[in-house]
Amino acid sequence: MRTLKLFMKRPTTWMGIATALMFQFIFSVVWMTGYEGVTDRTGQLRVGIVNEDQGLGKAVASKLQSSLPVQTVLLSDREEAMEQLDERELQMVIRIPSTFSADAAAADRQASLDFWINESNPSLIKSIMTSVSGQVTAEVNKAAVGEGVRQILAKVQPAEQAAAASAALAERVVGHVQPVNPVSGMNNQMIPMMMVLASFVGSMIMSMNLEQSSAALAAQTGRWQRLAARCVLNVAAAVGVSLVGASLIMALGGQAERGFLALWGLMFVMLLSFLFLTQMFLLLFGIGGMVFNILLLSVQLVSSGAMVPRELLNDFYANLGNVLPATYAVESGMDVLFGGPGAGRAVGMLLLIALSCAAVGAGTVALKPGRQPVREAAQAS
Repeated sequence: MRTLKLFMKRPTTWMGIATALMFQFIFSVVWMTGYEGVTDRTGQLRVGIVNEDQGLGKAVASKLQSSLPVQTVLLSDREEAMEQLDERELQMVIRIPSTFSADAAAADRQASLDFWINESNPSLIKSIMTSVSGQVTAEVNKAAVGEGVRQILAKVQPAEQAAAASAALAERVVGHVQPVNPVSGMNNQMIPMMMVLASFVGSMIMSMNLEQSSAALAAQTGRWQRLAARCVLNVAAAVGVSLVGASLIMALGGQAERGFLALWGLMFVMLLSFLFLTQMFLLLFGIGGMVFNILLLSVQLVSSGAMVPRELLNDFYANLGNVLPATYAVESGMDVLFGGPGAGRAVGMLLLIALSCAAVGAGTVALKPGRQPVREAAQAS
């Protein structure tokens, strides 16, 4: 009991308890509000329809536009549709081939629909779009069967020909789902979220310890020397930690379409932005800045698109994600790991965020009154 009383007298004990409570409060509020109504927003996903058939295909395309539970856009060019799919402007492309009407009317053939799903997305996209493709195939098959019955009964004789025809009409349309930028296994699908979570938590804890080290050295060195040392340590840690992280991902069977160097470079820039962001709040508010860093951890996991597509988030979290680095880390991570239009824009945004946070941190140091080092004070006297 005596030891317990001694523990309870230490401010760090109460800080630890408060931190545990803070995690529960922040994560509960952010995740419950961030993911509320996600399943009701599937209508915000976009599917492209490319119709190459001028007969029954027109009616099918029109029917799909009015009946699918997602936004649809009719495109005349397949290459344009695939480009938008690769850039994640579309979540799926449906193609109605030029032979659709003829195949649907023939008793000895089946008509086909082609579906392309970009797997370089959160796994929920693949699940939703696979379900939609099944729904499309079923609806189109029903319409094609009706058309086939009408045409066949108009020209065949009863008895054996009708029996043969009825067997052929059991399934008139089949769907062929083809992945774009395929992901090899759930372990690879989860890498973008793992990269964000591990990198931000590590950055947050490192920044906290550097803040404590800086406070302990305040009597011995000037504020600008301490800030310079922290910045050097941030860059050095970003280089080393990202090298270890990228090497582990590759060694454990990770998928990297752009190669090891691209993955290493991305992780370096991502860590750099996380380190300067978490450092900024600690420079602004001292150790109390950890509250903001914990909040940022939760908010970024929700808003980045690592777990749930950003298209399904409410406007508040979707807009908030536009200014946070994890969003661009996930976007560029999917491009580097699985394939996509390129990570240049997202990496540029990460660098911009890192530079902005470093500038705010420097401005904070300039404006805050600094404690004069002991050596300088002795020389002055």
